[in-house]
Amino acid sequence: QVQLVESGGGLAQPGGSLRLSCAASGFTLDSYAIAWFRQAPGKEREGVSCISFSGSTVYADSVKGRFLISRDNAKNTVYLQMNSLKPEDTAVYYCATLRRSYSYSTVNWAAQYKYDYWGQGTQVTVSS
Repeated sequence: QVQLVESGGGLAQPGGSLRLSCAASGFTLDSYAIAWFRQAPGKEREGVSCISFSGSTVYADSVKGRFLISRDNAKNTVYLQMNSLKPEDTAVYYCATLRRSYSYSTVNWAAQYKYDYWGQGTQVTVSS
């Protein structure tokens, strides 16, 4: 069974850090581009970052310079290191796989129709 499982969410103070993990089971991640999305209360889900199978990365402007996406294919896991957290980073964070029919691109990478497998999400709350 194909599954993505996010973990690592929780409560952090403004300025703090968290590292999210996206672990795959039932398939190997190494040939997929993987993206992180987030959805804040009352807002639409938005793209945060994406990493290609070869390690190229792209970030939303709102997180550029603060977040770092990486992958460890040996562990079948993609990570999102979140630093200098702000209250506006509060959201449920999801990881997703780019459909095989699309190639990784920095253009329109956050279009959600391009992604097929999604995890259940992990809650991140940034508050003092």
